[in-house]
Amino acid sequence: MNKLLLSAGLALAVALPALAQHKPGDHASHGGAASASASAGLSVGEIRKIDKKSRKITLKHGEIKNLEMPAMTMVFEVKDAAWLGRFKPGDAVHFRAEKAANGNLVVTELVAAK
Repeated sequence: MNKLLLSAGLALAVALPALAQHKPGDHASHGGAASASASAGLSVGEIRKIDKKSRKITLKHGEIKNLEMPAMTMVFEVKDAAWLGRFKPGDAVHFRAEKAANGNLVVTELVAAK
């Protein structure tokens, strides 16, 4: 019985440091690379409408964690108006949105989804 307890204790002592390093949602340990959007903290969306004149974009998006916002479709201002010429409605994107000092929601990063 003492040998069994000693063996179990040694196995646990060896396994705990490895388990402590694993983070929930960390799929890199499964042999695959984690998605770029997950590691960068970007939200996922689809462009519904682009308004170049007013520098606004309508996105149907998933949860925006940093804003504690559920999935919905809404209009955002964009930090860089040049982005609006690179995309079209229907494009899948990864983006970061932040609340500006004036309270408006602004897309501060916008990249094509792969």
